[in-house]
Amino acid sequence: MKLAVVILAAGQGKRMKSDLPKVLQPLAGRPLLGHVVSRARALNPSSIHVVYGHGGDAVREAFVKEKLQWALQGEQLGTGHAVMQAMPNVADDELVLVLYGDVPLIDAGTLRQLIAAAGAKAMSLLTVMLDNPTGYGRIVRKSGAIQKIVEQKDATKAQLKIREGNSGIMAVPARLLRKWLGKLKNSNAQGEYYLTDVFEMASTEGAPAACVNCDPVEASGANPARNCCT
Repeated sequence: MKLAVVILAAGQGKRMKSDLPKVLQPLAGRPLLGHVVSRARALNPSSIHVVYGHGGDAVREAFVKEKLQWALQGEQLGTGHAVMQAMPNVADDELVLVLYGDVPLIDAGTLRQLIAAAGAKAMSLLTVMLDNPTGYGRIVRKSGAIQKIVEQKDATKAQLKIREGNSGIMAVPARLLRKWLGKLKNSNAQGEYYLTDVFEMASTEGAPAACVNCDPVEASGANPARNCCT
């Protein structure tokens, strides 16, 4: 299958305490988003789609020399809504790899494992085992397979004890992803369209996701309150 990479880069990054858009914050001499685009390029995708929002003009100008497709998320309505903005330019026969513009340490080798675990009728998810999973969506399993992913604010006390967390990085066949995105609802604690809800849909349809586990540092985002890229 051809690969289409969708990079979510619309976040404002209030915790960064800077007027610079979050994905343009520097790390090792280049913007966070630059690292992610570089990882995506290493996979030889047919296209790279960047979903932008806050500080959009500055983000686009910073990558004017890059061959990227841009999709505007005018309102911040959740990760599911963000991916929806890119899907009109993604073909049904492609595999969609979802990355994040503020997760710069992910390794191309890990992403290749994730892609290999997916297929035309199967999705895959990158997960992390954490001593303290506070802030992460929890992976709820049934008979070893992913039943659903529950966000921190929606989790029960029992679910909050689960140590396996969702990195947010996934590979999903475009045809299935488009169908599931059309069924998303925002009836949750944050009133957002969660991309993670597609995993429960997949489980219900008898197509549970494969999991690839990775080092938590590799999947860390640039969040000063929690992660490594401070």
